[in-house]
Amino acid sequence: MSNVNTDNTTPSTDAVICQISMSGVARITLNRPEIHNAFDDILIGDLTAKLDALDADPAVRVVILTGAGKSFSAGADLNWMKRMAGYSHAENLADSRALARLMKTLNFCSKPTIGLINGAAFGGGVGLAACCDIVIASDRASFCLSEVQLGLIPAVISPYVVEAIGVSQARRYFLTAERFDAATAHAIGLVHEIVSGDDLTARGDAMAKLLLANGPGAMDAAKSLIYAVANKPIDDDVIHDTARRIADQRASAEGREGVNAFLEKRPAKWSEN
Repeated sequence: MSNVNTDNTTPSTDAVICQISMSGVARITLNRPEIHNAFDDILIGDLTAKLDALDADPAVRVVILTGAGKSFSAGADLNWMKRMAGYSHAENLADSRALARLMKTLNFCSKPTIGLINGAAFGGGVGLAACCDIVIASDRASFCLSEVQLGLIPAVISPYVVEAIGVSQARRYFLTAERFDAATAHAIGLVHEIVSGDDLTARGDAMAKLLLANGPGAMDAAKSLIYAVANKPIDDDVIHDTARRIADQRASAEGREGVNAFLEKRPAKWSEN
């Protein structure tokens, strides 16, 4: 896999660093701390490619996303925004679709994803957080959906942010562009846990260890299940679909191994590492 380091190598100077541990935990770090890990088209393309590669790699079990330095991500890079100001509508549409693909790729990654929000998350940075399965924030983190201050809208991140915080909270924070702290982010559903900034990495590692104890295929199927039943009426179609899904999982090699391991009081094969 290109531009991916193991834990024992020297990190690169790329805008996106990816390290994979022997246990299969991939840690992606946005690495532009001098500009608060702001996006541009190059970072967006690189991050999307790395997520695609990790999703396709059977050795990868968990993906952690964080930022280098004091910020998680400040959203759009000002120089990139200056370039976009001169783009045609067609060029702007292509650019926006690339960012939309990044968000979709992260949101629908088949591996469990953990967002470690180490500092400020503005604009698209909030979108990245909303696309992660589990979000753990430093008590020093802050958040802002700042787009309207620039005469813009949080368009491509909106499906994921609204899903995370709900329509009522989106109606406030999309319109006010006010900054809010980690406690507020937790209260409105964007963040699952808050820890001391010094403990953020360790808490992320502990969460990854919990995930490594679970069946990889089962977690993928569980993520798919959520979207299959969310916001749908409990009708015959949903009932039959859920019955089929559990039958498929029970009959799978992983399902049989998990049940046998439980009955035999031994670790399942996927947790032996």
